[in-house]
Amino acid sequence: MKKHLFAFVGFFAVLGIFNLFIYSGKKDPINPVRGGGVVPEKYHVFAVDIPKELSFAGEKVPLNDFDVRERIDREMQVNVYWQSQTLLMIKRANRWFPIMEPILKKNNIPDDVKFIALTESGLTNVISPSGATGFWQFMDPTARSYGMVITGDVDERYNVEKSTEAACKYFQEAYNTFGNWTLAAASYNMGIGGVQAQLQNQRVKSYYDLLLNEETFRYIARLLAIKEVISSPSKYGFEYRKTDLYPQLPTYTVSVDSSINDLVSFAEHFKMTYKTLKVLNPWLRQTYLSNGYGKRYEIAILREGFVYPEDEDVNIPTPPVITTPKDTTTKTPKK
Repeated sequence: MKKHLFAFVGFFAVLGIFNLFIYSGKKDPINPVRGGGVVPEKYHVFAVDIPKELSFAGEKVPLNDFDVRERIDREMQVNVYWQSQTLLMIKRANRWFPIMEPILKKNNIPDDVKFIALTESGLTNVISPSGATGFWQFMDPTARSYGMVITGDVDERYNVEKSTEAACKYFQEAYNTFGNWTLAAASYNMGIGGVQAQLQNQRVKSYYDLLLNEETFRYIARLLAIKEVISSPSKYGFEYRKTDLYPQLPTYTVSVDSSINDLVSFAEHFKMTYKTLKVLNPWLRQTYLSNGYGKRYEIAILREGFVYPEDEDVNIPTPPVITTPKDTTTKTPKK
């Protein structure tokens, strides 16, 4: 009985192996060109073309340099095909770029510098492993040196206006050192002293001629790729409605020059939730505001009745270039 059973099992095992060899030689019915494949015939992934010209702050990128070109190529593929991240950057840029742009202009900083904040943080208030914080990723000592307040209950690295003003001071200092915006941008990742040392050690004058650590090596290429895709989204297949973009929030500011013992009550006074108050003012780090020295702070308040714009039916792949400044009407809170 056992002999018959073993023979039976053996027969089907051999038959299975034989069919496996037969199947491996057949063309895939889904895609006959790819024998054994599982990719649908109409599925294609295309390499992203590199633009014929790229620049940062008016400074031309040497795309004829094979290394520079391939570094930018890498970042173009990554940022075009990491669709969810790039779409989120497009959405956030619509809200935050109009706040940054007039600050950069006022300080005579090139408009392209706003893409550095996008590259650094994706316009989210992240904290890096090293402790760099906010949209512009300032370290604590650097932030203080550029005039930002950091205490137990206030951290102005989370304040987009204050941190953008501080970034302008940095970039002006860096440009005065290098006379070049691309090197100034690279120094934002590596430090002014670090870039100076490498220029001297390698006896070159251009960022594109430097051999640097992997992070700084990729930094400018990623910045250029993000600028290109965000500036011309439809060119790279990103389609969205205007209502898909995060709108600018209608706010006014309240000037405060004294302590606030309870921010929950403060928010209720202005017909907001505590959550909304903290989302609009992430630089407020506690449930209170200590202000023993009478410093004046500007607290953003959401206007009553704000609702998201209604959905549209037509895709409008327009880059986020709205430049209408937010309302900065100042009110004084009632005692």
